[in-house]
Amino acid sequence: MSDHGVKSLTPQQAWQMLQDDPRALLVDIRSSMEYLFVGHPTGAVHVAWIDEPDWMVNPDFETEIRKLLLGGAVCTQESPCAPIILICRSGKRSLEAGKVLLEAGMQNVFHIDEGFEGDLDDHHHRSSIGGWRLRGLPWEQC
Repeated sequence: MSDHGVKSLTPQQAWQMLQDDPRALLVDIRSSMEYLFVGHPTGAVHVAWIDEPDWMVNPDFETEIRKLLLGGAVCTQESPCAPIILICRSGKRSLEAGKVLLEAGMQNVFHIDEGFEGDLDDHHHRSSIGGWRLRGLPWEQC
């Protein structure tokens, strides 16, 4: 965890931060299909980083995050920046997206290092090594 980069959280740490800070924003940045059909953390908002049909980085990503923050993007000594917590499948896209937010001047950016489903196991299955779902945290799907 460094002050100059995207800070990593375990799923459990992220869940605790969401309980402790009502301003904390949990953003699921996976594709629409992943968000809807694989499931997503309860209470997460969806802003895709890369989505179908083009699979290009969302040019409006930063703007959409700013809109979600409303007044939380203004940071003062008395009122620090609202935490922005990003989650993807396994923690790779969320790290990249977090770097973009930091470069855009946002602060207090976190990513969930295990993602929603975690890494692939020896049988190429997810949700068996880490991830929000494996850790038993609240989630839902359509």
